[in-house]
Amino acid sequence: MTTAIVGNETMEYLLLGFAIALVIGFEFVNGFHDTANAVATVIYTNTLKPTYAVIWSGICNLLGVITSSGAVAFAIVALLPVELLVKADSNQSLIMVLALLTSAIIWNLGTWYLGLPVSSTHTLIGAILGIGLANSALSTEQNWWDGINWLQVQEVLLSLLISPLIGFCGAALLFIIAKALIKQENLYTAPAEDAPPLGIRTLLILTCSGVSFAHGSNDGQKGMGLMMLILVILLPSTFSLNMHTSPQAIAQLVATSQAVIPVFTAQIPKASVHDLIFENSQIELTNFLKPQGQLNENTWRSLASESQLISNSLSISSNFVDLSERDRAQIRNDIYLVASAITKLEKQEKLANLDEPYLLTDYRDQLDQTTKFIPYWVKITIALALGSGTMIGWKRVVVTVGEKIGKEPLNYAQGAIAELVTMTTIGTADYFGLPVSTTHILSSGIAGSMVANRAGVQSNTLKNLLLAWFLTLPVCILLGLGTYTISLFAVHQQFLGLS
Repeated sequence: MTTAIVGNETMEYLLLGFAIALVIGFEFVNGFHDTANAVATVIYTNTLKPTYAVIWSGICNLLGVITSSGAVAFAIVALLPVELLVKADSNQSLIMVLALLTSAIIWNLGTWYLGLPVSSTHTLIGAILGIGLANSALSTEQNWWDGINWLQVQEVLLSLLISPLIGFCGAALLFIIAKALIKQENLYTAPAEDAPPLGIRTLLILTCSGVSFAHGSNDGQKGMGLMMLILVILLPSTFSLNMHTSPQAIAQLVATSQAVIPVFTAQIPKASVHDLIFENSQIELTNFLKPQGQLNENTWRSLASESQLISNSLSISSNFVDLSERDRAQIRNDIYLVASAITKLEKQEKLANLDEPYLLTDYRDQLDQTTKFIPYWVKITIALALGSGTMIGWKRVVVTVGEKIGKEPLNYAQGAIAELVTMTTIGTADYFGLPVSTTHILSSGIAGSMVANRAGVQSNTLKNLLLAWFLTLPVCILLGLGTYTISLFAVHQQFLGLS
């Protein structure tokens, strides 16, 4: 029996190592695509030698990752089927994450080999949609399209669609303004073999730094979110809750939990004290969080019940360390469901008519602080993976960005303006917690500056870029659906063989 326990522990650690390696691999390949875009202009214009450019970009990426809020990370995770995020059995959730990462890496490697700067964000979202479809299709309790959080997908896809348009139009307009106001001719000439003048070099280094920092603060969060999901699944005793939460914060959460219960019960006809414990509350909230979930009396009853359970559980101890492993996982599920339900109610504008809507959003924010956290070692690991990928795979993307988008080589002004627009757009998306594509914005910005300069764009490259962009979602949906289904089938067959 002891041997079996040791064997199970060994297998869990092997799975943990494999899963983390896949996340690192995804961010490493992400470095081929997106981070390479950040250094493309400074390398192509001979502003910095490749080694120095990559190292500097890696440092800026690291700073961007470390200082990021994590909002984008958890926005990506929120796209996954809710029943897989709160399921007690971790096997299916782990298969989901592994299938997601495998699909994303396959597509990213293939497009990198062809020198096409596609979006790692699109890749991830496509794989998530495929997994959601597969999860629904394999379930007998819901329609095949019910496993996708369409509201969240709509927000993400809208940001991914609008951001390249902003890149194109913003760069074109800014280039026209710059050419009218700044009469320094060498800004608008093709790069020479020697390094440009100090002023131009400084401008390009600053914009490269800005794009690298913004990229780390946005794209780096996607790997961080997936890493945390894996840690929560495989090491729930350590990562289910933020173990560094102070006793004061826990006491405040208990007090707020008690304060919001009357707000919830006020929405229940003939509510009584007995309504505070509702046995099906987790199931009700899980169903409400599904795309087709509708608000009803049981939703409010479930929110009151779960809030009472959170208050009761956290009143026992002043810190999370004293809680049992099982209790930590249970409390995390309760917190996740209540916080997510309040967020959905806010988006549906259902809180406006309540007596104290700000109390509920404050409650949601307090709940999120206990579960939506990212340790520094996770941030540093992801940042190092991004930088390492850039060092190895930058060359293919640099050539595409510098020579194959426009009919003329990229000039200094175009490089600086495209990167300035890119860093501004990504920074704005960070503020709103929206995932965007560095690749799409920068490529669109360069194309916009080429059109504004009347240089035109190369039709073959443009066709290939657009084809890669449009194919990314459907191909990754199929990859996610296929890898998830095949993995579930393989595991099921293995269990049948063991029995």
